[in-house]
Amino acid sequence: MRILLSPSETKSVGGSGEPLDLAALSLPELEGTRRTVADSLVSLCSGEAAAARDALGLSEKLGHEVTLNADLWTSPTASALSRYTGVLFDALDPASFTAATRSRAESRLWIGSALFGLLGAIDPIPHYRLSAGTQLPGLGTLRSTWKPALTAATTGWGDDLVVDLRSGGYHQLGPVPGAITVDVVTDYPDGTRKVVSHFSKHHKGLLARTLATSRAEMGDVAALLRVARRAGHTLERTSDTVLTMVTEP
Repeated sequence: MRILLSPSETKSVGGSGEPLDLAALSLPELEGTRRTVADSLVSLCSGEAAAARDALGLSEKLGHEVTLNADLWTSPTASALSRYTGVLFDALDPASFTAATRSRAESRLWIGSALFGLLGAIDPIPHYRLSAGTQLPGLGTLRSTWKPALTAATTGWGDDLVVDLRSGGYHQLGPVPGAITVDVVTDYPDGTRKVVSHFSKHHKGLLARTLATSRAEMGDVAALLRVARRAGHTLERTSDTVLTMVTEP
């Protein structure tokens, strides 16, 4: 089973790992594209700061992110699972994993990235700032840059149950054919439903925690539904590849 998560804009700073080594990351076939994107980002952020902020959509208050990007190749690294912070990762709460649940989670969790494409949970990465909608100098859109590479890299996943919890922009970087996606809706007393936006991250984080840490082996959607429902999640099967997670207002 593979569970794909969105990254977060907010990330921890620092780390105790050696500087970035692209060859050490999961999906080594992505190394060439990763280097292309990383070199473009470092080049942008090593130049005029205001231009870099504009390209990255950053306020002057976040100017330190430009400096951190420029230092990408020399900064210390930390595991992807501890690097990303924010709403989804607060709900996932990896700091509370036991040794057994951490082992299961690390083998199942993958994190999307505008810079790295897809990362395994324990891949060592530095702090960086780059979103899926950014267009870097010398490249087309990140979607056009990543989609061929990610499609090729995930072709062999066909026999695995893949649960794609990435948000739209990161999903579009490289959709995985046959993956199960999850819509999050709120069920109101009057019978209406509305799609959850910001708090979707929270609910997806809770679902990811349940699936990633379960002792059950989930080879199909029926098994996934059993595990999720036993944990208290309300999941409906909308189609062969879409589940709807129903939350209360």
